[in-house]
Amino acid sequence: MLYWSGKGTFTQHTHKYLIMKTLLIVLLTLFIAPVKSVYDFKLNTIDGKPLVLKKFKGKKLLIVNTASKCGYTPQYAELEKLWQQYKGKLVIIGFPANNFGGQEPGANLTIKEFCQKNYGVTFPLAEKVSVKGEDAAELFKYLTKAENPDFTGDIKWNFEKFLIDENGKLVHRFRSGVKPMSEEITKYL
Repeated sequence: MLYWSGKGTFTQHTHKYLIMKTLLIVLLTLFIAPVKSVYDFKLNTIDGKPLVLKKFKGKKLLIVNTASKCGYTPQYAELEKLWQQYKGKLVIIGFPANNFGGQEPGANLTIKEFCQKNYGVTFPLAEKVSVKGEDAAELFKYLTKAENPDFTGDIKWNFEKFLIDENGKLVHRFRSGVKPMSEEITKYL
């Protein structure tokens, strides 16, 4: 209860209340801070090691949800070619996901071996995630809602692409049918 002591000061009880209220506001601000860029997300590589997106600041990122048993799976080869051609200014990160037609049923190690053996993939792969629905990874919840000049909303299929600028902001989004080496993408690199 708040009350005045009559001597021009609040009582000790009131002082403790104000301190607790201030502390609660500070803690809520720390733990519920709004996401400002992709650099705010904590991820893991396909090997289970931390994947710190902040280390790519100053380069563009192409984030792609991938699958090994999809009609678009051959895009891995073009993604690798794009990675090799623009390595100094672009980082490609593949995110294996099993959300569409069960086309990524394997475990992380199986996926990694498949990508290396069949497509020579050397660009970073993240651990397998969900990219749609209630269990979607927080990064993809953010990306599907982030403003950009193209479109927002759920991912429709495997191999959708999200182009992130050098400051961590989504600047373009491409559907599955847009090939990685197409001018639709390379004109922004």
